[in-house]
Amino acid sequence: MQIIQTIREKGAAITVAVIVLCLVGFILMDAKPGSGNNSLSSQSLGKVNGESIDLSTFNKRVNIAELQEQQQSGQRPSGVRANQLRDQIWNTLVAEKIFFKEAAKLGIDFTPTELSSILLSSDPSNPFMQQQGMKDASGNIDIAKAQEALRNIKKLTGEQKDQVNAEIVDPLKLSSLVAKYSGLISASAYYPKWMQEKEAAETKKFADISYVAIPYSDIADSAVKVTDADINVYVKKNKELFKQDAGRTVSYITFSQLPSKEDSANLKAQVEKLKIAFASDSNAQAFVARNASLIDFEDSYLPKSKIQSRQIDTIAKMPAGTVYGPFVENGAMVLAKILGSKQLPDSVKARHILIPTSDPQTGKPVNDDATAKKRADSLFAAIKAGSDFAALAAQFSSDGSKEKGGDLGTFGYGQMVPEFNDFCFNKTVGEKGVVRSQFGYHIIEITNQKNFSSAYKIAFVAKEINASDQTINNASLQATKASAVANRADLEKYVAANGMSMIQNPVSIKENDYSIGAMQEARSLVKWVFEAKKGDISEPFSIGDDFVVAVVDKITAEGVQDATAARSGAEAIVLKEKKAVIIKKKLGLPPTLDAAAAAYNKQVIQAGADSTILFSAQIINGIGVEPKLIGAAFNKANMAKPTPPFAGTSAVYVVKVNAIKALPADAPEMVQQQLSSRLTAIRGKTNSWYEGLQKAATIKDKRSEIF
Repeated sequence: MQIIQTIREKGAAITVAVIVLCLVGFILMDAKPGSGNNSLSSQSLGKVNGESIDLSTFNKRVNIAELQEQQQSGQRPSGVRANQLRDQIWNTLVAEKIFFKEAAKLGIDFTPTELSSILLSSDPSNPFMQQQGMKDASGNIDIAKAQEALRNIKKLTGEQKDQVNAEIVDPLKLSSLVAKYSGLISASAYYPKWMQEKEAAETKKFADISYVAIPYSDIADSAVKVTDADINVYVKKNKELFKQDAGRTVSYITFSQLPSKEDSANLKAQVEKLKIAFASDSNAQAFVARNASLIDFEDSYLPKSKIQSRQIDTIAKMPAGTVYGPFVENGAMVLAKILGSKQLPDSVKARHILIPTSDPQTGKPVNDDATAKKRADSLFAAIKAGSDFAALAAQFSSDGSKEKGGDLGTFGYGQMVPEFNDFCFNKTVGEKGVVRSQFGYHIIEITNQKNFSSAYKIAFVAKEINASDQTINNASLQATKASAVANRADLEKYVAANGMSMIQNPVSIKENDYSIGAMQEARSLVKWVFEAKKGDISEPFSIGDDFVVAVVDKITAEGVQDATAARSGAEAIVLKEKKAVIIKKKLGLPPTLDAAAAAYNKQVIQAGADSTILFSAQIINGIGVEPKLIGAAFNKANMAKPTPPFAGTSAVYVVKVNAIKALPADAPEMVQQQLSSRLTAIRGKTNSWYEGLQKAATIKDKRSEIF
């Protein structure tokens, strides 16, 4: 279900403008899928139950996802994030192939009528309800406007259709079909009456037992040897638990390309030479620009909390004109010059009138700049001449504050756009002015300021600490020497001789992975690993801040794990089994409780007299999770004589049932709760249906051949 939930969440995050466009793809669903570039469509990226996923479809989806993320974050995803998106798109396409086919078998569909019903409703899930101007006065959907939008979008075709299909239509369709399918599965959960009656009768009883427990810890681990043959026998009996995909494990060594101590020292000396000139220069802004500082000049006074430097407490104590540094911060060598300080409020109350130049929702021009400025200047002149500010705001301002006479309330430093913020915090109470921002022209009046504290104007000159060519060339040379050795044994000798360490990555790498251990952008190395043989040593790969040389340790085929791979998961269980054999042999068959206790110097313990041992119980007080012990406690045959020794979760047990009794009269409510829990559990198991479909599907993944 995780894949499908991801699709739901992805669809919900799309902007309203794109949501509207989604209708194009749906309404024009008569177009055949897969149309477009036939040469790309013919290249298969993989198959699901024999049905191909073509590269063209995949690339379109990826491109759409990357564009969407670029719109949201401001930059095109690359590296790890780009690989993550490819994985998400692949998983989505696989989910669609599996599930759409399954839904079609059952006649489950999502029709244009259903979509229209959603879009013409006032339900909060309707994307039209999120669009400005689509509601009537009562807050419900404006049917006429919604119908007009539907008519207009029928005219759109082409790439827009492909985009909205991928971003909205298919996820929306999948979400609807999933809801219907899940409902059918959940409704099909059946709890037979005979089973209810049987379990109800069992639930009304509790067991009173006596037992002897010999914990496995009584046998030292060193006394038992678990061989590979033992592991293989256990794996053969439990193949489902030890399935493995094809993969490879590697070890690798890294050669850092990060700046050396010498690189930092050299840059520090260079920056130190700027210090005297920086102190004497009267134009700090020009000096910062001339020296190509990483930190731009900020020509305003800022409270300490807004100055992004860990050294601010020290800098703030220095007199104006002082240059502090060099110091290292955020990967740069920095000088800081304090230009002055003054008292500024931490909060301001103001009112304004906004004459916009563009619509903040759509970005479309509203007024040209000259017209907006002329109107703002005219209003400002009227206010200075005595006109009522609140009345003018109510009449001319374009934002929501107009209803309050332009009053913006109280706001903290940095909450408003920079130009607005600077005016309000650097001017005094009562001052008025016209300020230009990204939204247009503001006529501002400061009505209150409070909680004054020191603010500082500081100029920074920051130079990035970069690795020198010598540092990078030296790392490359060392990596090349390492990659030239003949085999793993020689590589280990090289590592030891040079005081290095080899990193072993025990996690099996899969063919489509893009990371190895801590290396997040290692796709090129992964491709090499799957082209290499066991023991092969790679050429140097530049990954992140390192050159990396790797050796292939192991190649695993798809199937069942061998003893080495399965040992971590099977050894503890096999160890218990072998200890159980030793314990049972010493106890003999069948022992009395007293004899069993004497054999290992244990005591005979009574449990259940407090009516807590129930057939439906998950744990036994003071013992833990022991389902076999609970089963033995309700076996009437064990009332006549003790059980033979049997292996439980944490010990070997010998049990005798003293009595199986009816619960107290106040127990029916508890019984009903347990039966309800049982039905809930039965229905809950139906939620894993997608995993079942996926497991039964035949999925051929060829992405590694292309990416």
